[in-house]
Amino acid sequence: MDKISIDAVVKAVNGSLIKKCGENFITGVKHDSRECGAGDMFVAVSGEKQDGHKYIPQALRSGCRTVLVSHQNGWPDDVDAIDFNVIEVDDTVYAMGELAKYYLDTLDLIKIAVTGSVGKTSTRDMIYYVLKEKFSCGRNMKNFNNDIGLPLSIFQFDSSMQAAVLEMGMDKFGEIDRLAEIVKPHIAVITNIGVSHIENLGSREGIFKAKMEVTKHITSYKGNPGTLIFPWDGEFLTRENTEGQYSQIVVGSDGKSDYIISHIDDFGLKGIQFTLEHMEKNRKIRIPVPGRHNAVNGTLALAVGDLLEVSEDQENIGLSKVELTGSRLKCLENHGVTVIDDTYNASPDSMKSAMKVLEKSPCSGSKTAILGDMYELGEQSQRQHLSVGLFARGLRIDKVIAVGCMAKYIAEGASGGKPEAIYFEKKEDLYDKMNQLIGPGDIILVKGSRAMKMEQIVEKVLKI
Repeated sequence: MDKISIDAVVKAVNGSLIKKCGENFITGVKHDSRECGAGDMFVAVSGEKQDGHKYIPQALRSGCRTVLVSHQNGWPDDVDAIDFNVIEVDDTVYAMGELAKYYLDTLDLIKIAVTGSVGKTSTRDMIYYVLKEKFSCGRNMKNFNNDIGLPLSIFQFDSSMQAAVLEMGMDKFGEIDRLAEIVKPHIAVITNIGVSHIENLGSREGIFKAKMEVTKHITSYKGNPGTLIFPWDGEFLTRENTEGQYSQIVVGSDGKSDYIISHIDDFGLKGIQFTLEHMEKNRKIRIPVPGRHNAVNGTLALAVGDLLEVSEDQENIGLSKVELTGSRLKCLENHGVTVIDDTYNASPDSMKSAMKVLEKSPCSGSKTAILGDMYELGEQSQRQHLSVGLFARGLRIDKVIAVGCMAKYIAEGASGGKPEAIYFEKKEDLYDKMNQLIGPGDIILVKGSRAMKMEQIVEKVLKI
């Protein structure tokens, strides 16, 4: 991060400097007092369970000399003896976003926003790898894509950067609007409109409306109009439905799309290959990431690369280096058992895509999908879990092990098909039977919503 003067911080956050010290700049922003050091500003966040203001002494002991606060209640007496800047605002999270917006505006870089129901992080990572073959490029830290994580990621950038790929997550209306207001992207990518968070948004129409909030903030860049890039779905993501004061680039599998995907070869865990037609020219694309769905994600990345004049050779090299963030179709092995760790999160679409990867992955033993509950599906929860089980019935896999309260409907849907359907209400019940269900040569997919903590099952499987 480039340094920002205290005066500029106060102005950007519309705050009051209620205590001042001799340190006139900040060179970093942190909301975790354990990560603070000299030059950092500590942002005290008041959450539902904890108030970050009580960690101000720890931040100061670490060398921090500037704090952003929303109140002065209950501070320990010993902090009064320390010389430090105190900037007070009404809402520290909102103020941190305002500072990120100000700081991002000081950097001369191309800004790409990525949102969608599923595939956001994978698409963000692919765009990042494509662009960094030509540009000094940044992206979100880890999976930091909300009103705290996005600003913290922005504060990792500096004036040497030329491009930034920023993922935006949400689970209710207005969140994408706020994040896009901070970023003001030159290019926006919507990966798809699924059913994730339908419990809060009411319908896929609501999800589409929430995702489209990003388009309100698409900005022109050096005389070029902003651009929206999306895969055509014939229902929500169409040229007509997404029209605005920006250009459109459409990815799909028919002749109406600007980028046409065909002849997808699925090599299981070794990745995919497909043919891509653009401007009447065909090229073969290879991506070392599992899953047919990544043909669309990869093409979205190539559309961004082409728009920014990345060469084909640079794009191919970039895609060949792709490594996805977090536990997304990650291959792990131990004692002859292979685990596909896809435990970061789950939706009906991503769960079905992961099972297709399992089906295409060769092994000498059995192919087993251990699937947990999917959250935030509201009234559609039973139907969507059932649909995942029904989908599994048509695949060449050996076992579907469903774990969790709603996962019983996955087992119900899978029953009667080729895979053996087994149900456990609790993970602990599965652990007692694991040695009987899994053996050497097997390949195991583990997937479920984040709150299910399915990574605990991965750890158990690898210890068999």
